[in-house]
This record gives sequence, C-alpha cells and structure tokens, in this order.
Amino acid sequence: MFPRPIEKASPFANISYRVALPIALVVWLLPLAAVMLTSIRTIDDINQGNYWTWPSSLEFWNYVTIFQTTPMARFMINSVIITVPVMIGSVALAAAAGYALAKYKFRANIWLFAMFVGGNFVPFQILMIPVRDMALFTGVYDTHLALILFHVAFQTGFCTLFMRNFISGLPNALIESARVEGVSEYKIFWFIVVPLVRPALAALAVLIFTFVWNDYFWALVLVQSDAVKPVTAGISALRGQWLASWQLISAGAVVAALPPVALFFLLQRHFIAGLTLGATKG
Repeated sequence: MFPRPIEKASPFANISYRVALPIALVVWLLPLAAVMLTSIRTIDDINQGNYWTWPSSLEFWNYVTIFQTTPMARFMINSVIITVPVMIGSVALAAAAGYALAKYKFRANIWLFAMFVGGNFVPFQILMIPVRDMALFTGVYDTHLALILFHVAFQTGFCTLFMRNFISGLPNALIESARVEGVSEYKIFWFIVVPLVRPALAALAVLIFTFVWNDYFWALVLVQSDAVKPVTAGISALRGQWLASWQLISAGAVVAALPPVALFFLLQRHFIAGLTLGATKG
C-alpha cells in the first residue's frame, strides 16, 4: 500500500536516488542563488553580462535603495493588509464549516460538501471576466477589499475540505459527552474542537498566507493603482519601459519572500504536526 523505504530498495535504485537527489536540489536552488547574487550586484556588473559569477563588488545598499527609490514599503503594507484578513477569515470560516459538515447530519450535507470540493476544480482563469465585472459593479475595483473578498471566497473551499477531514477524525463520543453535560454548541466548538485541531489550523494558516501573499494573477485583474498593489504586482511594476534595474527587482523579490519564510519557521512545529496529524495510529 505504501512505497518501500529507499534503504530497502535495490542497489540500483539506491544509487540512482543518491545521484539524482543532489542534482535535483542544485537545479531547484540555482535560480534562487542567481536572484540573491543579482540582488547584491552593481548595475555595471549586470550590464557586462556577469549573471552567474560572483559579483565584482557586493552592493548590499540595493536593499536600502529599493525602499528609498520605489514604493516597496507601500507594496509590502498592501500585501499585509490583504493577506492577514484573508488568512484569518478563510481559516475561521473553514473551521466552522468543516465542523458543521463533519459532525452534523442533515439532508444537504453531502451536496454542500460536494460544492466545496467541486469549487477547487474550477480553473480560476475562467473567472477573470465575471469577477472583474462584479468588482466594477459593486464599486470595490482597485481596492484592498476586492482582493480580500475574492481570496476569502476562493480559498474557503479548499480550507473547508482541509478542516472537514481533520475534524471528522475527532471522536464523536467526546462531543456527545459535552452535549449531555449541557454545553452549548458554540462552547463545544471553541473550547473542545478548536484546541484539538490547532495544528491543522496552523498548517492551514501558513498555506493560505503563502498562497495569497504570492498571488500575482488576481493582483493584476482586480488592482490597478500603486496605492493598492500588493508586493507581487508591485515588483513587476518596477521594470521600466526602456531600462530594467534587475538588481533592485531581485532585491525586492528577496524582501518579498521573507514574510512567508519567516511565518513558516515561526509555525514550523505546528505546520509539520498539522500535516502529519492522523498519519499514524497507536
């Protein structure tokens, strides 16, 4: 049912694995290393075609310049304004909906759950025109609220699927015993269910934060002005019409990648526990 550990595989498979793994790791990390090196190059170094060699001089001042000469700080604040409410709203709605779908038996339960699952298979590109028209009609186009509402609506389906599967694994006897004692449904959810699925909530929060923070497509569709653009769309706007300051763009990309990485390391223990919750028994 499960793949065999690599240690128990054939000698050929072991050798192939040990050879392919470092190669795949280098290929995966090579673009990241190139971006980080470019972020500390000078413009003259880039114009001379030195893309992969060690910079002739280290220009760490690029990380200061990106905030002094561009609206990078505004872009970062916009991303925080958009991402944090989406993360909180999606996780909160998904936890409540997942609890209802997992522990309540009603006629439309399976159909409602199927709607949440089916929404994850809808290609988001086909929603571009109707979502943009809806934003224009309601007057939220080119505002933080447009991206917040869309991401909460779009991410809640995946989050509900995620949380429903975790909450389904909680013993029904625990909830029924609390009901027998006269505990309200709200207190059962808040004081019993939420603490038990805290690792899953942390894992989901990290995933949603990363998804929304790195979103580029909807930032182009629903936002136009620099005052509202998140950091992903803002970095692309730094490329001029005639000249691109790649050292500043690379520095901005590195800065933009720091918050999701920091959040992952901050919640790493809960994130791993949430992903592996229920993987073993006993």
